[in-house]
Amino acid sequence: MHTHTRRAFLGALGASLCLPAQSLPSEVDVVVVGAGSAGLHAAHRLRQLGMRIAVLEARGRIGGRAYTNSDTFGVPLDYGCAWLHKADDNPYTPLAREWGYTLQEHDASLEGLYLRGQLTSPEVRQRATRVEQDLSKRLEKLGERRDVAAATAIRRRNELDDVVATFHGPMSSAVDLDELSARDYLNLGTDVPPNLLIKEGYGSLVARFGNQIPVSLSTAVRQIRYDGQGVQVETNQGTLRAKVCIVTSSTGVLAAEKIRFHPPLPAWKQDAIAGLPMGLLAKIPLQFSQPEFRYRAFEDVLLENPGKRDIYFLCWPFQLNLLVGFVGGDFAWELSAAGEQEAVDFARNSLRRMWGSDADKYFVKGDFTKWASDPWALGAYAAATPGNATAREGLRRPLADRVFFAGEACAPRWTQTCGGAALSGVETAEQVAKVLA
Repeated sequence: MHTHTRRAFLGALGASLCLPAQSLPSEVDVVVVGAGSAGLHAAHRLRQLGMRIAVLEARGRIGGRAYTNSDTFGVPLDYGCAWLHKADDNPYTPLAREWGYTLQEHDASLEGLYLRGQLTSPEVRQRATRVEQDLSKRLEKLGERRDVAAATAIRRRNELDDVVATFHGPMSSAVDLDELSARDYLNLGTDVPPNLLIKEGYGSLVARFGNQIPVSLSTAVRQIRYDGQGVQVETNQGTLRAKVCIVTSSTGVLAAEKIRFHPPLPAWKQDAIAGLPMGLLAKIPLQFSQPEFRYRAFEDVLLENPGKRDIYFLCWPFQLNLLVGFVGGDFAWELSAAGEQEAVDFARNSLRRMWGSDADKYFVKGDFTKWASDPWALGAYAAATPGNATAREGLRRPLADRVFFAGEACAPRWTQTCGGAALSGVETAEQVAKVLA
């Protein structure tokens, strides 16, 4: 799906949720918009610095795009972010260890690679690893020199080039490489090892951290006025006044103008938002009554389909009876437009291509994550388009020292990750504190 198609899909979504009212403070030092990873960490740091804060969250829960669903399959499964990337320097890792979460190191290793529906030999998979390493080096060199499409680094000598492009693009960056700035590729943190999966769920970890912070749920911000001494934040439950506001909404929400600004956002800020459209990585979890397939827990399988309709499966994580399918980039937007049943059917047909009738043994049910249509996300995470590698700097830049921005798209390092969003929240909170001092 190209950009105009994505816009058409987003434009067809329904109106914002109608939410019940609850009381709000009339005036605080700082209003934080959004109770995802960035908002929660910003709020936590501001409270440490003695600020009076209000955290406003449009959803009926905290965590944002960090969300562990324990209801659909009866076990915790991350529908949003799942990997603790750069775990040895991730702000959530010490929390997970302190609270006794079950961690499993996992880097994609392709125990199964299927081309034209056929399982490749170990030699082919080893060659694919070498091609992947070569592409990584070329992407880094290209990004250091030029702000062009990352696809420029692909040699396309054979189908293995397409395989590794799938991993670096849709399955990692959430966009196809022709839509990703090679220079921005250097900022991304979605593959920085060590990478840890969390049995109890990354979303549950973020929610536990946020439970210590008072948050006004079901509070949708409609307009932010910053033309006076401070800011006025208008919501569906009333108006708050503050000295400063921190906005942690996704670039998808900002681009859709779900929050109005007065005065209107200057051209440089609009350009920054437009240069960082949301990519999409979607999951298609499939449940079986027992794991009877030929792969073990945490092993990885990739099926290369014609027309960039590729799907990756994480097999039986934590010995659960689940195959978790992943689709990304343009194809993920297409499946999202088609709907949940189409996505589940595609994943099941992909299994049949690989494993024949065995794929239908013990099947119970499937599901599809819906970040594309979530009105407070409108995608998975942001990626700079070719020629817009500096857009993240523009997004971070505050408006009149009264409206600040934070989130994975603003992360000082490891963009596109929950840990990067947390770092952005803390950094922005400290920047606000200096301004108010």
